[in-house]
Amino acid sequence: MQWTELVVFSALFLLVTVLGFVAAKWKAGDTLDHLDEWGLGGRKFGSWITWFLVGGDLYTAYTFVAVPALVFGAGAMGFFALPYTVILYPIVFLPLVRMWSVSRVHGYVTPADFVRGRYGSHWLALLVAITGIVATMPYIALQLVGLEAVLRTMGLNGSGILGHLPLFIAFVILALYTYQSGLRAPALIAFVKDTLIYIVILVAVIYLPSKFGGWGAIFDSAQAKYAATESKADGIILTANNQLQYATLALGSALALFLYPHSLTGILASRGRNVIKRNMVALPAYSLLLGLLAMLGFVAISAGVKPITNQATGRPDTNTIVPVLFGQEFPGWFAGVAFAAIAIGALVPAAIMSIAAANLWTRNIYKEYLKKDASPAQEAKQAKLASLVVKFGAVAFIVFIDPQFSIDLQLIGGVMILQTLPAVAIALYTRWFHLWGLIAGWIVGMGYGMWLLYNIGNPAVGKAHFAGSALPLGKLSLFGWEPFAGSVVQIYVGAIAVVANLLVAVVVTLIAKRTRWSNGTDETQGDDYHVDEDSDRVKPIAVH
Repeated sequence: MQWTELVVFSALFLLVTVLGFVAAKWKAGDTLDHLDEWGLGGRKFGSWITWFLVGGDLYTAYTFVAVPALVFGAGAMGFFALPYTVILYPIVFLPLVRMWSVSRVHGYVTPADFVRGRYGSHWLALLVAITGIVATMPYIALQLVGLEAVLRTMGLNGSGILGHLPLFIAFVILALYTYQSGLRAPALIAFVKDTLIYIVILVAVIYLPSKFGGWGAIFDSAQAKYAATESKADGIILTANNQLQYATLALGSALALFLYPHSLTGILASRGRNVIKRNMVALPAYSLLLGLLAMLGFVAISAGVKPITNQATGRPDTNTIVPVLFGQEFPGWFAGVAFAAIAIGALVPAAIMSIAAANLWTRNIYKEYLKKDASPAQEAKQAKLASLVVKFGAVAFIVFIDPQFSIDLQLIGGVMILQTLPAVAIALYTRWFHLWGLIAGWIVGMGYGMWLLYNIGNPAVGKAHFAGSALPLGKLSLFGWEPFAGSVVQIYVGAIAVVANLLVAVVVTLIAKRTRWSNGTDETQGDDYHVDEDSDRVKPIAVH
């Protein structure tokens, strides 16, 4: 047991727990028994709070442990997260502003609410809601992967159910303060999380390279390690076979990120359009941090870091690379601060994700199909209960399923959420696509994407299916026709699936328009997409 680290870690964890409960009174509205207040923090967060909230939401604990671990194991491929978060903000700058405006006019809480209003179809809204919930679940589970990596490094590495006891305790605390305070809890805690993360990473990237002879020596030792691997595919630069995968994974991930319900929750909680614009300009500062963080994967090679064996599975846990590096190279008290930063970095996004999934369940399944006349208080109660179910479902993922499978599930989640691109993002600009074209496109994109993922195996880890998201072009088959037969160049499955989705949506739309199928009713108007906070058309907050 690393007692110094454990004491510092526990003290900081206690601090954020207190903040989580105090948050219920912070910027409080008239009531928390309304989704506007509980699920969206009163829709009044300003620039600074939104910056910390959205940053805390997008740059998760899993990011902090997995990106350096991927660089440690696979080299340059791990840096795909960098261009992805650089191109992300210019792409989503305008769509998010439009989403905020139309949501404030009509009181939308979820992306599925918008789809319901735009197309007048509860079926299309249901598909978007289910996709959001299913894609979010493994994402929450991945936060636990990051938290467990820290606990394991501090010596809490038991086997069986008891080995997960610290995780249970952490998540019971998280569940309680999220239930009480809603979105205000992660918004307040995000200040502590981001401050700690910035301090830890900046100290690490200045101090550690000087200890190992500078970046030149670190790159040399990393390249020597990759050259000695059997595949020879790894390295500090990309190979000819994985450049297309790198590009499509970065672009696909950028398009997918703000389709996730938790990303939109942070945006809809902001006060106005200018707040979002400022954030889209300022959030790339986190990308600089992410780039520095990814480099720690190379530093860990120079430091001779060995991943800790997971007692529950008996296999080395590569996600412990960064925690072990900090524990090995820094004094106990500073390592404790670093571990707390990663752990708190798990709680903030896990809370926002569970709230977003709960909002989807409440608004687009419970109220739509189970209790149409639900009052705002009943909606809030339902969302609170659903957020508990989602959290403990994520804990069950980790306890009963190999954590590696959770990582693969998150890759699947990315492919899934990308299939809502035409119905959510494109619909913010045009209603050209027909309702049935969107539904048909979703079915084909989802089905084809899942089939391609199912057929990706990895003999090295003994998995025949769902072992990754990179597909060799040579294995791409269209009803038996193989346009790239023999090619070993890899591509991201999500890119193929969303192209198939769009093609089918276009074809069915053209047929539907020619045959004049019913296309639902649009309750939104052109002006709705430009309304700002001072407009009299903005729907009052938390009106019963």
